[in-house]
Amino acid sequence: MFPKISAMTFKMSRAALSALVAFLFSTVTTAQDTTYLKIIVSTDVHGSVLPYDILDARSRPNSLAQVYSYVMNERQKKNQEVIFLDNGDILQGDPFIYYYNFIDTSGIHPMARVMNFMQYDATTIGNHDIEAGHPVYDKLNMQFDFPWLGANIIDETTGLPYFKPYTMIEKNNKKIAILGLCTPAIPQWLPEELWSGMHFEDMLVSARSWVRYIQRNEKPDLLIGLFHSGAPDVEYPDGIPANLEQASRVIAQRVAGFDVVFTGHDHRRWNEFVPNLSEGYTLLLGGGNNARNLAVADIILISDTISNSTRKELQGNIADMTKLPAHEGFLDQFFDYVYPVQDFVKQPVGALTDSLFSRDALFGSSMFVNLVHHIQLEITKADLSFSAPLSFDAVIPAGKLTRGDLFKLYRYENQLYTMQLSGQEVLDVLEFSYSNWLNQMKTSSDHLLNFVKDEQGKLVTDPYGRPQTATPHFNFESAAGIIYTVDVSKPAGQRVNIISMIDGRPFSADSTYEVAINSYRASGGGGHLTTGAGIPHDELNRRITYTSGQDLRFMIMEWIRENKVPPSSPYVNWSIVPTDWHLKGKAKDAALLFKK
Repeated sequence: MFPKISAMTFKMSRAALSALVAFLFSTVTTAQDTTYLKIIVSTDVHGSVLPYDILDARSRPNSLAQVYSYVMNERQKKNQEVIFLDNGDILQGDPFIYYYNFIDTSGIHPMARVMNFMQYDATTIGNHDIEAGHPVYDKLNMQFDFPWLGANIIDETTGLPYFKPYTMIEKNNKKIAILGLCTPAIPQWLPEELWSGMHFEDMLVSARSWVRYIQRNEKPDLLIGLFHSGAPDVEYPDGIPANLEQASRVIAQRVAGFDVVFTGHDHRRWNEFVPNLSEGYTLLLGGGNNARNLAVADIILISDTISNSTRKELQGNIADMTKLPAHEGFLDQFFDYVYPVQDFVKQPVGALTDSLFSRDALFGSSMFVNLVHHIQLEITKADLSFSAPLSFDAVIPAGKLTRGDLFKLYRYENQLYTMQLSGQEVLDVLEFSYSNWLNQMKTSSDHLLNFVKDEQGKLVTDPYGRPQTATPHFNFESAAGIIYTVDVSKPAGQRVNIISMIDGRPFSADSTYEVAINSYRASGGGGHLTTGAGIPHDELNRRITYTSGQDLRFMIMEWIRENKVPPSSPYVNWSIVPTDWHLKGKAKDAALLFKK
């Protein structure tokens, strides 16, 4: 519907504008009617607070310590005003943040200390922040010295936003409005207890309402969208779907008034101008993830005292943090927080006979996932288990097994559930999984994995240069408790042949089975139960028969502390056929995904 215009194309096609921007930035000193503004945004930090990888005991070039070096350097420049923001997902993804979310919960949360020290001006809450649960994010919301934004997260009791919807910042007598929104898909991924008392409004609907309110009541000189939501370039010929997960681009295009929209959630780097309803362009910026990059908007606001109007010149930049030194003052303040976490992750919980490799799980049955299957069935005594690889390329070496190793095996703070599914629904879930996971092979030389291809049939690569799979690896769902094969020579939807239960009893499409499953999948994550098995989303909760109340990683740790890890699981028996096609396809695709 709209032509795609990159930042480079926009600047080159408007040469006079680019020349003006360059001239203003390089030769004009700050005057009474001119404001030079730099907006710096981190996003999807995922616990990358310090330049030290606790699990692998080595330094890393990306953390908030490097971010602080960049921000402090920009703040020291006298010819500009700086606004520093974050776009969500700070509370998950690293043992550091896990430890202070759930193990040592006394006093002020280290993330509050860190972000207050860095003097953030505002942040938007992300879905993984909600995943930490009310005790964690409610505490942080009180401890932050800046507003935590989320206009479309509504308090069921009051009918008002649970978090602050927007904030106003004044720089050089210019009023800057910052509206925060979060992806509304949270109820599809997380158990209700984590977001109890709240509901999530459609981002597009919420944006339109709050922009009208802000423009009418605040009359800002600049309107910024800070959205924990991605920005895929997708056409919607049948209209915009309700509760769109990745809505930042849609809002930038279809809600008049935004000067800049900062994206998050999709871990993508964006820097382009998109056409908007005001017959102009909105700058769309995304800074990736894990503090490797920052999204930066350089803005000049030029006031015309005669017409009482403000002219705006904008440029976007993605700033690389990995070449910067960690800020010494930051390290002095916070590095001591590492030591208790180091002690925690080093604690032994058991032993492994053989090494576990997560990459094996991408291509078929593997002990990396089978161990999770085994423990889920041992704990719950369910009939079946569903699980998927939650790490792309992790290794757990043979020998002593530590708490830290379990973070590599199981990355997320999911809970363990059981739910009732019919045999037909079990089959439908597996058909859905393998249809997205595996390619239909016509010959042994074809790809095993279902890679995304462009219009010319060439493989599409992800930001790391790897072929992009049709669904993320954490949706590669397999089953335990049954014996089955997956025939990759057959078309999608006709591949799975369930032979029997694991003990030889018949498997019936009409029978009801107790299934061990993580809370993300049980809540509808990945679409396996809703799209695949056709279960209405509002029915999922009624199917649940057990909830752990604790994160599954912790339960795996405790089980291993009390039990010996088996070299293989008697509960798992599935394979991909034809066998020779499977092996050739596996070798071919592994060479593509894991180039040296």
